[in-house]
Amino acid sequence: MSQSNITTLSTVQINYSDDLYKIVDNLNRTLKEDDLMFGLTLNEDNHEKAIFTIYRT
Repeated sequence: MSQSNITTLSTVQINYSDDLYKIVDNLNRTLKEDDLMFGLTLNEDNHEKAIFTIYRT
């Protein structure tokens, strides 16, 4: 899969929680056959916030 085949569908900033990665992991495992991928990164300026992104692959 090349980067050019990935489309960002939605991005939202949320409050960070230690368990957020579990939700992202579960979504990725469950919906990868539907060509969806989910990402979670910390906000570089405020580590109490996370950026959740939905991609179509």
